[in-house]
Amino acid sequence: MEGMGDGDPPGHHNLGANRNRHEETQQQTLLEDLGLKQRYTEKLTLSEILQIDLKAITDEPAKCNSDLPWYFLKKLMMVNVTAREIKSECESSNDGATETIEFDFSNQSDITDSGDKVNPLDVITALFLCSDGFVQQEMALKMSMCQFSVPLLLPDCDTDQCKLMLWAMRDIVKTYRPQSLVQSKGFTEERIVLSEIPLISFVRLGECSMSKSEILNKLLSNDFFVHKNMECGDTPRRISNGLTEITWYLPSGKENIDIFSEPLAVANLRGDIASFETQFSFLCQTSAAVFVFFDNLDRECKLLTNLHHKAQMFLVGNQESKCFSMDALKTVATKLGLTKNIITKTKQKNDADFVKGLWKKVNDVIQNTKEKMCIEKMADIAHELGILVDEDCPECQTAKENADAITSKIQNIPDYKVTQLPLHGEIWKELTILEKEEFRLKNLGSEDIEIYKAGLQEKKEKLRKKQSSVNISDAMTCFISAISSPGIERRYFLKWMRMNLDNLSREKLSGLRKEYKEKCKDAENKEALKVIDKELSNSSLGIEHFFREMGQIYEASVSLPEQDLSRKQLQHLPEFCAGLLLDGFPLELVDGDASNIPLTWVSDVLSQLNELVSPKNKILVVTVLGVQSTGKSTLLNTMFGVQFAVSSGRCTRGAFMLLIRINEDVKKDLDCDFMVIIDTEGLKSAELAQLDDSHEHDNELATLVVGLSDITIINIAMENSTQMKDILQIVVHAFLRMKEVGKKPKCQFVHQNVSDVSANENTQRERKLLLDQLNEMTQTAAKMEKKEKNKCFTDVMEYNPETGNWYIPGLWNGNPPMAPVNAGYSEAVYQFKKNITQILGNCESSANDILKFKVWMSSLWRAVKHENFIFSFRNSLVADAYMRLCTEFNKWEWDFKESIYKWITYAETTISNFGTPASKSKIVDMRELILSLKSEVSTELMELEKAHLEKLKNYFEQKDGHVHLVERYKEDFANSARSLRRDMENSVYSQLTAAAEIKEGQIEVEKIKENHTNEIERAVCALIDECRKKNMKMRDEELNQEFDKMWKETVKKLSFSKQEPKNVFISVSHYLRINLSPKGSHACELLNQRRLQDCGKTPFKYKATGMLEKAKKGASNWLPIQDPTIRVQKIADKIIAECIQCVKKKGKTDAPEADAKKTKNYSDAYIQEILRIIDERLQQDEDVTIEIEFEVSLKQHICCIAARHFQKMHEDFLKENDPYLCLNKEEELKKLRDSFKDLFNQQDQSQKKAEEFTQKCLKPAVEDFVYSKLGLDIIHEMRKQSQFITRVCSQYEMLLDLLSKHKVTEYVRYIRSNEVYVKEWILDQTVKHLSKDSKMFELVDPHLDSSIRSIKAAIHKATKKTSADLKTFINNFCQELGDSLVISQDALGDFMILNKANQEQFAHWFTQFVNKMEQDLKQEFKRRDIKMILNRDDVKSQNELFTQVIGCGKRCPFCAVACVRGGGKHSVHEASLHRPNGLDAREWFHSKKLATDICSSFVASDNLFTCGAVKGGRVPYKNYKDIFPDWNIPPDGSYEASDYWKYVMATFNEEFAKEYGVKPADIPTTWKNISRLQAEQSLKVSSNIN
Repeated sequence: MEGMGDGDPPGHHNLGANRNRHEETQQQTLLEDLGLKQRYTEKLTLSEILQIDLKAITDEPAKCNSDLPWYFLKKLMMVNVTAREIKSECESSNDGATETIEFDFSNQSDITDSGDKVNPLDVITALFLCSDGFVQQEMALKMSMCQFSVPLLLPDCDTDQCKLMLWAMRDIVKTYRPQSLVQSKGFTEERIVLSEIPLISFVRLGECSMSKSEILNKLLSNDFFVHKNMECGDTPRRISNGLTEITWYLPSGKENIDIFSEPLAVANLRGDIASFETQFSFLCQTSAAVFVFFDNLDRECKLLTNLHHKAQMFLVGNQESKCFSMDALKTVATKLGLTKNIITKTKQKNDADFVKGLWKKVNDVIQNTKEKMCIEKMADIAHELGILVDEDCPECQTAKENADAITSKIQNIPDYKVTQLPLHGEIWKELTILEKEEFRLKNLGSEDIEIYKAGLQEKKEKLRKKQSSVNISDAMTCFISAISSPGIERRYFLKWMRMNLDNLSREKLSGLRKEYKEKCKDAENKEALKVIDKELSNSSLGIEHFFREMGQIYEASVSLPEQDLSRKQLQHLPEFCAGLLLDGFPLELVDGDASNIPLTWVSDVLSQLNELVSPKNKILVVTVLGVQSTGKSTLLNTMFGVQFAVSSGRCTRGAFMLLIRINEDVKKDLDCDFMVIIDTEGLKSAELAQLDDSHEHDNELATLVVGLSDITIINIAMENSTQMKDILQIVVHAFLRMKEVGKKPKCQFVHQNVSDVSANENTQRERKLLLDQLNEMTQTAAKMEKKEKNKCFTDVMEYNPETGNWYIPGLWNGNPPMAPVNAGYSEAVYQFKKNITQILGNCESSANDILKFKVWMSSLWRAVKHENFIFSFRNSLVADAYMRLCTEFNKWEWDFKESIYKWITYAETTISNFGTPASKSKIVDMRELILSLKSEVSTELMELEKAHLEKLKNYFEQKDGHVHLVERYKEDFANSARSLRRDMENSVYSQLTAAAEIKEGQIEVEKIKENHTNEIERAVCALIDECRKKNMKMRDEELNQEFDKMWKETVKKLSFSKQEPKNVFISVSHYLRINLSPKGSHACELLNQRRLQDCGKTPFKYKATGMLEKAKKGASNWLPIQDPTIRVQKIADKIIAECIQCVKKKGKTDAPEADAKKTKNYSDAYIQEILRIIDERLQQDEDVTIEIEFEVSLKQHICCIAARHFQKMHEDFLKENDPYLCLNKEEELKKLRDSFKDLFNQQDQSQKKAEEFTQKCLKPAVEDFVYSKLGLDIIHEMRKQSQFITRVCSQYEMLLDLLSKHKVTEYVRYIRSNEVYVKEWILDQTVKHLSKDSKMFELVDPHLDSSIRSIKAAIHKATKKTSADLKTFINNFCQELGDSLVISQDALGDFMILNKANQEQFAHWFTQFVNKMEQDLKQEFKRRDIKMILNRDDVKSQNELFTQVIGCGKRCPFCAVACVRGGGKHSVHEASLHRPNGLDAREWFHSKKLATDICSSFVASDNLFTCGAVKGGRVPYKNYKDIFPDWNIPPDGSYEASDYWKYVMATFNEEFAKEYGVKPADIPTTWKNISRLQAEQSLKVSSNIN
């Protein structure tokens, strides 16, 4: 291998000085080969190399040379020590091919075919040439961590110049322990470019048979330098000759480990110094010693003899080389005076001996030299030699000047922060305290809660004004000006600032750190630790403090009026910060010192970020949690190649987020545009553990970051079981909270420092231990959060111990500071990264966009401020997702109901036509028909329920719409679907039974009437024959006399059996007794005390009975609650009113306007319905205890009123249908008399009978048909309107409507008689809408047209059929319409008496009259009053809309606001907007003033309440869940949350007091400042209306 230097084949070592034209293209050719040619001018940026692409998450090897740079970068960014082992797939296959080919004994010439191989140094050089300063800096840092040498002088073959890489090395910080600090166990930590340590340089002169780089690696016991015996190290270098690399040896202070006891830098020049004299001169002037490796020395050796330098020169030769000349060495050594500085390798010396000799010389230099120069000072020498310096670019220099202008003025950090950064100091901390107090009310005492909150609000406003009044400091003016500069300059500025501030902090905090360390040893030093902790906080200064100040400047400006000049001038700040996020700089989410989020600032930055990237704004979030100093940040940095800023001296508190772009090739898998990485401070940190609120602080932070995450990495250490328990408790708490509020983050447990991951038995045991701990912590957390149903960790989230745990070996491969990163660590982290990406790709839920992330963050943080997170959480994304679910569920529910309503119309038509010619059923027994219909509807209901549940299941399987946020409500909606089926089944069965009973009664009456009619018809026919026999013309008077005479005689002969009315009271009593039987024997005894007939004669009055009730009544005297007697009386009055209204509706059936109203008969189903209504309403007010005495007396009262009404209704029905009375009606007599005369005179009755049939039989049937269809259409139409989409929308529109009316009387009606008001409001909204543009007629017309078409088709079909007489024709006609129209058999019977009309003529006239009827009906419907139409629709659209609006009917147990949850059977009730208690007439007993307290404020306090359920006791409001577990009353998310009701009470305070007969409330001053616009906005926000 003679004639080769550092692995160079002959002919390739002399590149650099005298290049011909062909050689000048070497660099361009290589860059093109590596795919970097364009990047020579358009430099690589950090955001490009850090973006997540397919290469970053797949194991595909480099397929060609253009893949090599990316392969290297991928591994380097993950600090993988194998990064330099780069070879493309084609090279590998060539190498591998030799393994399968037989050995060629004949061809043994030493020929090396480099082929397409590329030397790693060429790849590194190319990347440094093609990257911007920030990528170069990141590469140098990561190479240093891997213990690779980094470029000191970077050659550029195209310009024949080299560059000092000072900026690239600026970010490298090294920690070591020199000999002088061994005793004190101190250490030195500083930027390596500022470290004044001796530089030892190694160069080559001419050819050299020894590999200089390999010798250096042996000397330093590490693979710092690439050499010929490494992967591709023997490949000829094409552009890296002239490259000067540098590395450092830093002692650990351990004699038996350290090679050198003092630090040194080692430089290695690639190539022959004869070709790179500039680099050689630079090294000679900056080094303490230069070691020149050679094989053959020129006796003149002008290159060595002409140099003027301070460095010691050492000659290192190889006597084994054929070219070696001892004489030449002697001549040169004598001339240079280096006879003592010669090292040679002989045959007697092996490599180890040779290296030992070299070590002695180097060590002597280190121990004795005074020549020490930091790299920063080398820039001056570089300038003298014409070497470029990377920091000389104008952007870098301007940025440095700007940064120095700020940091140079920092003398005393605490004083500097007070004068230059005043806003984020004490004022911001005071604001934080006030904000938490506003939510937690710990210092409330006996003060009125709303006045106390108003006082807190005023204090906050004063602090904001104080902030606004402070002028922006000089430092912040400079800072804001600097970050306003163009992109590249701004990035340089922030880097300089961070480095300058870190350097300052490193100096200032070392003493405090040492003192803190000492104090931590003694647990009794708690107070002293607090003082030092405050000093540490005050003395810590990083770039984050400047951004905090900027955030507070912005927040203070936002509190100013919109037109204020200062506010306008600062509106651009969030945009600058958003730009920085895109550039890869972190944004501080949580201010660690104040433990608060500046929500306005962070939200506006995120909004600006959204604007910058839209529509590509989808994000996935990865966070890490764990104990302090367990490698969380290192894990994230290794996984994603990022570098989170950490303050010197102590771990940064709070949380920071970084943005990483997602490349197009993986967007389809991840369905997002960016990945957000959140790094947090360590939990259970030593310094925070000394503080009183450390556990609370940890819980808050964990809850926030888990809530923001799509996947959370939990860093745990199994070796410390106590610490592990603490961490798991915090983490499990956070996950439980998220599960309860609808967020389902994934989690992965990472076990670091696990050396032998193959020991499966050990890790299996650890996994089981971890699961046991998680289960234990889940039970503890569930108990604390009052969610005891969660028994084990898998109840909280999906977790598989086999796939949810990752074992990662230790970070360092050896002992720092000289240990490189463990290759196993990097590889394990890479596999973990792939796993996380896969989990995110398989995530069920869709990615959030940036705006939704912002909203979620705000909601989480507001809830975190409350002590009870789960019950305090409110989020507009959850609300929006819930509203969407409700909207969809309402549609499905209505589809279900519509199908059943249509079926009911069909069933009632079938029952009404039963036993008539129109009947199409073959069943002849009514009971059999009802059983058949019940079976049919039961099957139909089961199918509809199945379809309903399937829709619900499919809804939750979709990814869009954030359905995962509302998954906890899935079972509630499923229960509502099942309940709907049961309720509809009961309702349908009841309607079928009632219809059958009524039909049977009609059949009985019709049979009697039919018999009598037949007798009368025979008598009339006999009279006609008798009169005709007289064979004389008779006048009308004579015919009338004959008819009247015959009528009297016939009626006398008829036998009329009078129908005896049944005693309805007996039937009602029977069903009342059945209803109360489950209540026990006492209820039966109470029933027996009074006859039903004796009840209900006087208004119902409730009186409190017993000591308990009197105690409750007394409690109302000193708490702002209503007298329970009044509450119960109100409940009773409301139920009585509703039942009486229901009873009245049963009485009459609305016939066409021309007809009198017909009375319905009584059915037992009616009283069963009344009892069901009472039971449902009694269950709605759970804050009132319903005593059995009250329930029995109320039911008796209502049942008696109903029984009286039903008894009269039944008797009226019998009277109206009495055969004798019916026959003797004047109208019926006149009709028969006229028919008799027509028959006698042989006049054609066709026209008259056609008109009679159309008017009396057909028209009512058509109207009934229209009304049976119209109700569904009205509901459809109204449900499309915004006010009826969901329950929340209805409440919003109603309250907005009240605001526009601006009348206290309307508010009183809404509050005190809510259900009545809601019904009237629905009616009003319906009438208003249907009155517009003939909307009602648009709904009516299609059904009129449909029925008329059916009638005409039936006439046509009946005419075609052969019929002997008109009766057959009519029967055929009715049968054709049997499915849709119900023709009254009573009217039909009357029509057929004495009907001898010609069938053909009748059909002709019939068609004419149908056409006329069509026009008449259209005109009538156009004129008809909409309210009358609404009152007649069969489905009762108003009741259906009311059911949708009123929902479950439950009301807040404190302020009586209605629940707005979707579905009918939700397990937890919730209102969107609570109101002051005084609006419902609640007053303070002593002052007689209306109460201003709002229950959504109360529930955060320790104030007490009492109610029926408490049984005379008093309970803190914050424990309201103990009494009302099915109510969720989250505390107000902000002070402005209840502005709507505050405005109403403040505006109408006097009027409400007058209305309720009490004194006006003491209104907090802040309430009086609320404008109507703010009230409206508050209503919009609380209702989640966009």
